[in-house]
Amino acid sequence: MTARPPNRPPARRHDPVEPPDPIVPAGPSPVDLHAHSTRSDGVLEPAVLLAAAAEVGVRTFALTDHDTLAGCRDVIASGSIPHGLELIPGVEINAVMPDRADLWESELHVLGFGMDLADEPFEAALVAQRGHRRERFERTVAILRGLGLGIDAQLARLDLRSDDALGRPTIARALIGAGHASSVEDAFRRLIGRGCPAYVPRAGLGPVEAIAAIRAAGGVAALAHFREAVERPEIVSELVEAGLEGLEVYYRSFDRPTTEAMRERAAELGLLATGGSDYHGDTGTYAEAHARLWVPTEAATAVARRIART
Repeated sequence: MTARPPNRPPARRHDPVEPPDPIVPAGPSPVDLHAHSTRSDGVLEPAVLLAAAAEVGVRTFALTDHDTLAGCRDVIASGSIPHGLELIPGVEINAVMPDRADLWESELHVLGFGMDLADEPFEAALVAQRGHRRERFERTVAILRGLGLGIDAQLARLDLRSDDALGRPTIARALIGAGHASSVEDAFRRLIGRGCPAYVPRAGLGPVEAIAAIRAAGGVAALAHFREAVERPEIVSELVEAGLEGLEVYYRSFDRPTTEAMRERAAELGLLATGGSDYHGDTGTYAEAHARLWVPTEAATAVARRIART
């Protein structure tokens, strides 16, 4: 896979394109603390995703679907966690900052690890988040319909009645099926990304609120794939004051200099260095994504200790 040209911005915040100076894993990464299943905007069922991770050598895994813990509950209730794999319940909250146009789509992504799955206030917050997602989803579909890019036939083949966290990748895949886009990245770049004809701004929790909700549920909050932490440390510092405890340092689309700079920033601020594949499944198999990932065992150990202390 070739590197993304410097003058072409990524279509999505989790840019899956290989960086020009990638980290070369010393071996199969034993840790992945950031991945998505069909319970939000991934392509693999939770149990299938965990099995794929275990098969390639992951020993500590966090399922971090957007705004839902349903996948974590699924695999725990069904006994689908592979032998030898430790599951950390996780979530990713897309937190909005409408007054910060300088940030990617005016939002920050906050990861939560180790929340109490039975915490009712936290679940209520996630239910509200999913409601905002559904409203955004439906508004986007309506705009596309008005543009002559209808995807109703493609969406009719899916079961959208559940309370799962609907996301734009589902719309992008439907656009591909309808012949309106050549890939998920193409759909984001031309049609549904910020500044595009069918873009709808997100609504919901801000980052300080998201961090507070995660911590109140017994979890540990970390900032996901925020490479701007190197140049914008004041943003991270503000969130540390609000209770942020981690920074995603090991990320499969970070190049070597970015990873080193992120590791230094995390150490400077006293933050846990987390990491993960951010696997969704639109550009390859889990094994292919994992082959470009390296997260050291000590990262998972530190997160687990912090969860236990919390």
